[in-house]
Amino acid sequence: MTATQKSDQHTVTDETNAHLDGSGAMFNRIADRYDLLNRVLSLGLDRGWRRKLVAALTLEHCHRVLDLATGTGDVALAIARTRDHIQVVGIDPSARMLAVGQRKVAAAGFTARIQLVAGDAQQLALEDDSFDGCCMAFGIRNVKDRGAALREMVRVTRSGGRVVILELCEPPAGPLGALARLHVHHAVPRIGRWLTGDSAYAYLQQSMQAFPAPAVFREQLTTAGLQVIQLQRLGLGAATLFVCEA
Repeated sequence: MTATQKSDQHTVTDETNAHLDGSGAMFNRIADRYDLLNRVLSLGLDRGWRRKLVAALTLEHCHRVLDLATGTGDVALAIARTRDHIQVVGIDPSARMLAVGQRKVAAAGFTARIQLVAGDAQQLALEDDSFDGCCMAFGIRNVKDRGAALREMVRVTRSGGRVVILELCEPPAGPLGALARLHVHHAVPRIGRWLTGDSAYAYLQQSMQAFPAPAVFREQLTTAGLQVIQLQRLGLGAATLFVCEA
């Protein structure tokens, strides 16, 4: 893909995707309560999961990091707080999520180091090899063409740079997995609808069921050109951390 082709990116818009679960429009509807919902629905575990993602990026070797599906900026802020020399670019298709994130970035005093912009992970308006590391938390299952997004991560990350993906998935079999499935299948959509009046968190449960098993997604990462160096199940298997190199 040439630089000219990259500049021709078309971002996801509310008008064209308002009907799609998992689209920027869906997240626009729940943006104001997204952070609260994450804390409640994950029983507070999402913060620790993000810390593991940030640690896996090996930020001591990074100067510029890309955070895809940045949402309200939690991962971007965690990266900036961890290392004071790093510049972070956060990309997300939801304008309202980004607006919430911009307020958080300004309140934290990181406007000079964190840039949040609208965009589509499947077609990034970014130069080749322009980042030392790339991450995506809770977003790859919402991407229509996952292969395209993964290839874009490889393209924009320098050779040897870390690409770390944190994603929710169907909990495994077994007694502990059964507890996690009970929470995901029944508590998550009910609590989400109660707190927001929206059906978006029924989609969360459905999308977790539809996401490939970790071993299958690992093959997709490899096919896209990533070297998987670690796969870690978290939260009774309800989330998985994929640590890769470009």
